[in-house]
Amino acid sequence: MKNRIKLLAAAGAAAFSLGAAAQDVTLKVHHFWPPAAMPPTKILQPWCDKIAADSNNKMKCQIFPAMQLGGTPAQLVDQARDGVVDIVFTLPGYTAGRFPIMEVFELPFMNTTAEVGSKAAWDFYTKYATKEFPGLHPLMFAMHDAGFLHTRDKQIKTLADVKGMKLRAPTRQTNKLLASLGAAPVGMPLPAVADAVSKGTIDGFVLPWEIIPSVKLHEMVKFHTETDTSRPALYTATFIIAMNQGKYDSLPADLKAVIDKNSGAPLSATAGKVWDESQAAGRKPAVDRGNVFYRLPAAEVDNWIKASHPLYDEWVADMDKRGLPGKQMLKDAQDLLAKYKK
Repeated sequence: MKNRIKLLAAAGAAAFSLGAAAQDVTLKVHHFWPPAAMPPTKILQPWCDKIAADSNNKMKCQIFPAMQLGGTPAQLVDQARDGVVDIVFTLPGYTAGRFPIMEVFELPFMNTTAEVGSKAAWDFYTKYATKEFPGLHPLMFAMHDAGFLHTRDKQIKTLADVKGMKLRAPTRQTNKLLASLGAAPVGMPLPAVADAVSKGTIDGFVLPWEIIPSVKLHEMVKFHTETDTSRPALYTATFIIAMNQGKYDSLPADLKAVIDKNSGAPLSATAGKVWDESQAAGRKPAVDRGNVFYRLPAAEVDNWIKASHPLYDEWVADMDKRGLPGKQMLKDAQDLLAKYKK
C-alpha cells in the first residue's frame, strides 16, 4: 500500500511538472533582415527580452533571421497566418495589393517622422483595418525613417533626372510613386537589391538610411538625393510585427496579458522612435566613404509632390470601390499624422 501511495505521489508530481512545463512557450520568430541589422537588434530583440522578463521566462522567442526557415520575404505573412511560424517581422507591402487599407501611409509625401507615422498607423489600423489581416494578430505597425534616392552613376537633382531610370522600390505604392515621377520602377525585396545594383540591373533604389549599412549598399552607389526637411518624406513604408492568431488565442490568460501589455500603440510608438534615432548612424558610412549628397530644395520637392498627387485620388477611388469611405479615410490618416506631429 505504501509503495502504491508513493507511485501515485510520483505520478502526481510528474503530472504537475508536465502541466507547469506546458505553460512554457517558445515563440518561433522569422524575419528577412541580416542578424545585425537595426530593426531586429533594436526593436525585435528588446521586445522579446521584455516579454521574457514580464512572464518570468515562461515565454521566450526563438529568432530566425535572414529567412533561415526558408521561403521569400513576401511569404512571411502567410508563414505567420498558416502557423508555420508564430511571429513575423516584415512589410505587408511585400505582398502587393493584399493590404490596401494600410497602404495609405505609403502614399508619397504623407509622413514626416517615423514616430509620428507609427503612432498614426496603429490608430488607423484599429479604426479601419482590423479585418484586413485574417489569421493574424498584429502586435505593431511602424514606419521607417524618411526614404531617399540612392543611385550608382548619376546624381538626381531634378524631376527630369529621374526619367527612365531603373529604380528599385519595396512596395506597390512606392513603385507607383516612381512611375509617376517618370522612372522605370523595379519591385524587389531588400535581400535582392545589392546584387541588382552591382550587376546594373537597376540604376539605384529608394531606401531609408537605417538599413543601408547592414547590407553595405552605400558601397554599391555613389550618389544620394535627400529632400528638404520642410517637406514630408519622399516615401515611408509600413512594417508589421504579427502573431499567428491561433497561437495568440492558445496562450493562457497571464501570457496573453504580457503580449497585450507590450504590444499595440506603445510598441508602435517605440519602434518609430528607434527608427528616427537610427538615421544619423545609418547615413554616416556613406559620408565616411566620400559619397556625394544632394538635398532637393523645397521648390523642387513641390514639383515632385504635384507629379505624384494623383496617387491620392487613385487610393481614394480604390477604397470607394471596396465600399469604404475613401475620402474620409484619407482625411483621418492625414489628421492623425497632424495630431502626432504637434
